[in-house]
Amino acid sequence: MQEKTVKKNHGIILENRKSLSISGITDVDSFDEREITLFTELGELTIQGRELHIEAMSVENGNMTVSGDIWSLIYGDKDRKGPISALGRLFR
Repeated sequence: MQEKTVKKNHGIILENRKSLSISGITDVDSFDEREITLFTELGELTIQGRELHIEAMSVENGNMTVSGDIWSLIYGDKDRKGPISALGRLFR
C-alpha cells in the first residue's frame, strides 16, 4: 500500500510592509520584536524588521499573521523543514 503525503501550499501576502499573512507554516523556531524564524512547507523563512508582533497563528492550518515594520523576508535552506538543535545553531 502506498503512503500519500499531503503537502500544503505556502504563500505570502505583504501589505504596505506593515502586515504579513503567511500560509504553509510547519513550525516557529524563534521570535522577538526584530526577527522571526520559522519553517514552511518550502523550507526556512526569516522575517526581519522592527516592532514585529505575531498577531495570529494557527498550528492546525499553518497560517500566521505578523504586523510591524517589515524590512526583509529571507528564505533559507529549502530542504530544512524543521528546527535544529542548539548545538547545530552554533555551527550555522
